Amino acid sequence: MVCVESFCGIARCLGPPVCNYFKYHRKLNDYVRNFKRIRDELNCKMEDIELQLKAELRRPLGKIAKKGVENWLKDVKEMISEAQVVENKVSNGRYLCRACNGKLVDEKTREMKELLDKAPNASEGLVVDGPSRGLLLPTSELVGQEAVRNKIWTCLMQEEVSKIGVWGMGGVGKTAIMKHIHNELLEEQRFERVIWVTISKEFNVMKVQDDIASALGLKEYLDKEEDKLRRAAILSEMLKRAGKHVLILDDVWYEFPLEEVGIPEPSGSNGCKLVLTTRSKLVCERMGSMVLKVKRLSEKEALTLFLNIVGRNIVQSPTIMPTLKLVVKECAALPLTIVVVAGTMKGEDDPHIWKTAHEDLKERIGKVEGVEAKVTECLKFSFDHLKDGKVKDCFLYCALYPEDFGISKDELIECWIDEGFINEMDTRQEMEDKGLNILKKLEDNCLLENSTTKSSSHCVKMHDAVRDMALSITRMNPRYMIQAGLRLDKLPEKEQWSPDIEKVSLMCNFISEIPIDVMPTKCQLLKTLLLQHNPFKKIPYSFFANMPCLRVLNLSFTNIKSLPNSISELKNLTTLLLRGCAGLRDLPCLSMLQELKKLDLCWTSIEEVPEGMDMLIKLRYIDLGVDNEKISLKAEEVVPLEKLEWFNGRFKEINELNKFISSMQQSKKNLIKYHLQLGIADLYVGRDKRLTIGKVHNWEGELIMLPIDIQQLHISDFHYMRSLGDSISCLTNAVDLTTCSIQYCDRIECVVSLSSFTSSSTHPFQSLEVLVLDALPKLSALIIKDEGFGSTTTSTLAPCATFSHLKEITLIACSSMKTVLPHWLLPNLQNLEKISVYHCDEVEEILGAPTSEVKEKGSDALIKFHLPKLRKLRLYHLFELKSICSKNGVMVCDSLQLIEVDNGCYELKRIPPFVPLVGDGQPYAYAPPSLTISSNTEWWESLEWDDHPNFKNVLQPLWKHRKH
Repeated sequence: MVCVESFCGIARCLGPPVCNYFKYHRKLNDYVRNFKRIRDELNCKMEDIELQLKAELRRPLGKIAKKGVENWLKDVKEMISEAQVVENKVSNGRYLCRACNGKLVDEKTREMKELLDKAPNASEGLVVDGPSRGLLLPTSELVGQEAVRNKIWTCLMQEEVSKIGVWGMGGVGKTAIMKHIHNELLEEQRFERVIWVTISKEFNVMKVQDDIASALGLKEYLDKEEDKLRRAAILSEMLKRAGKHVLILDDVWYEFPLEEVGIPEPSGSNGCKLVLTTRSKLVCERMGSMVLKVKRLSEKEALTLFLNIVGRNIVQSPTIMPTLKLVVKECAALPLTIVVVAGTMKGEDDPHIWKTAHEDLKERIGKVEGVEAKVTECLKFSFDHLKDGKVKDCFLYCALYPEDFGISKDELIECWIDEGFINEMDTRQEMEDKGLNILKKLEDNCLLENSTTKSSSHCVKMHDAVRDMALSITRMNPRYMIQAGLRLDKLPEKEQWSPDIEKVSLMCNFISEIPIDVMPTKCQLLKTLLLQHNPFKKIPYSFFANMPCLRVLNLSFTNIKSLPNSISELKNLTTLLLRGCAGLRDLPCLSMLQELKKLDLCWTSIEEVPEGMDMLIKLRYIDLGVDNEKISLKAEEVVPLEKLEWFNGRFKEINELNKFISSMQQSKKNLIKYHLQLGIADLYVGRDKRLTIGKVHNWEGELIMLPIDIQQLHISDFHYMRSLGDSISCLTNAVDLTTCSIQYCDRIECVVSLSSFTSSSTHPFQSLEVLVLDALPKLSALIIKDEGFGSTTTSTLAPCATFSHLKEITLIACSSMKTVLPHWLLPNLQNLEKISVYHCDEVEEILGAPTSEVKEKGSDALIKFHLPKLRKLRLYHLFELKSICSKNGVMVCDSLQLIEVDNGCYELKRIPPFVPLVGDGQPYAYAPPSLTISSNTEWWESLEWDDHPNFKNVLQPLWKHRKH
């Protein structure tokens, strides 16, 4: 056996010249020494770059690593890992394999040397400007609060005032006023940073520290530090380097020492300001702040705000207005109650309903003492007027989340479906549409508001006073136990678990253990158990023993490594959520969970498809987007699930993927959302219908099917195709395909080869809107005609619908591309809005001149490049780029807003002239009306204007210096 292996080793090396074989054999030790030297140099260079990068990121604040630096560091780490594999192989090699090992070591040494030569130049800096000074927050109209808003603003502008306390009762509008001021500070640009952090009732030092660091974009510097004192020191340094800033702490309930958190004392010398909002004047005074009170609205202001929401057409009804004014008086002159009650009565034109509403409000408020109790009753009035019990349940469900929690709209609707608040319908899409209607109703009634998170348009939250009202309702109802976000370190005591309890929320706590005997034996009615975002690692077998009615179990983002077999006894379970349980590697058999409709295993480490999954015939939703590459589906495991509507999973083999897609189309399976993955590639969960193709081993030429309704196609590290038609079938049938990205495919030479589409009626990419081509070293054209691969000849005509809806095209590191968009393709690109070309070493022109066979006039004739919808043209690091379009070309694109030229476009010496869409078409000193040109000063000053000297005078006011 040894002899056979050795002989094979020699045979593999005899392909190169024999002299190379003996050289590698004889000098293996020299090659190994050189290999180790270069590897050590590369490792040292990596460490040096990382150290300098860390230093640059710390000063000044607000910087981020250059993309090229990040990519280089990533490549080096991968290379060093590969080098270790080579070293291990050589160490274990036999004598007669010396030549093979020598060749392997030499090749890897060359690769490392090449990477070493490409190391970032530290003298040029490793960072660029980071995110903006802050994010604009969603706001509502301010009525009657201009005076206090102006006082706060005046104080902020005074050097001697450093701390301001804005106080007033709940619902009076403190947060609303400060949101407006926050946004105005961003626009005014007097301060370098404006930082907004919500504190809430359950004050937690580490959470506040994290929130401030996140707002600065530097949270990673706190992530690995657990000591509060050291975290405070790090945060203090961050804030000092943030320059002049305003820190707004919203909803502060108790005074606290600033140094405990790490907030430097604001002062006139450092120019920093601290503003806090609170319900307590005493908190303002104890924090050493100037005290400003937000008062309730006047009668006139309250009426104005109410009418703004309910609709001024009500004024035209003399029978309603007197009652409406009485309703407004019952709202305690608070913006929150006015907004919520007005939202409830919006569009109501029946005088009898207004009279009943007033009587109801008056009776409620007459029963309680104190303004805050009256506020609660006003809010309950709006809750009661929801009428539909299911909508009320949907509202109360929001109280299961912690205070000030930004709730994803998609997640919330999913939860309502899981809970059964939305009646069963034919498809999940219909149920989601119903959920959107309920969400809109709650927003219209002002019981939910847009969140102030970064994704505010996709999140909602409860005002803390509205949540207090919701909690007051659930406290009177023994069906609820809500202790979310209270920093609990253990489960509630046995006596707190009522026998009537149906919904328990313990999410977002610090529960690290579930003892065997903690659960009472009386949870016979429990239907919902929310334990997500807790650090416990294990669940006892007996934990689920007394929960026969449990329907929804959420264990997401816990540290569990396995589930007890007793979970199989939950015969009524419809929803099992294990998302983000990174340590979870296997599950018990699921075949007994016959009522299960939703199974979420995304971001777990499950290594095999759960046993019995194919028997769960009621499943509508499965997410198998796990964190390892081991799990691989077979079509037979999913095809039996006929009710499936939402699916995310990986197929290792092409034939298994094709079987599943074929089954989808034959049975007309109604998958409203899916992400299918073939091979090894990054999983992404989105709302679209998508297919991701990654590394596929041992491809034998089998074509990959596309689902007919696919919307997004992503291809990465697929090294077999030279055009998409090589490997993918049904491309012309994918009429809903709007996004396509192709990256790291070494052999691809074009996106479309016309030889693959012979029929004039078949037009690939006819609906495509976004095309991204990244790291494709052999890509030379978007489309080539049938003259064999490797030909540089391109077609003079494209299929009339191909790329006809394209809006964005991005090219990155396509090193064989010389012309981005040939002239003959432009008629297909009349909807193109953005062109971005980065790091394409051979690109010489963006818009190519007409070929000789289609020119109608002489070589000096004017050539028009019509791109009527083009808005942005971005050009970065294109060392061979000589022209945007040919010298005798003019651009016809009145919609152009931005030409951005970054470093590396040294050969580009000319901006082409423009002609308007309407006119005689002759070039003159004209520019699109909204154009901005962004570049560094050196490039701008190097431009040549010989052909149109007046053109510079037109463009000079449009040019802006680009900061790096």
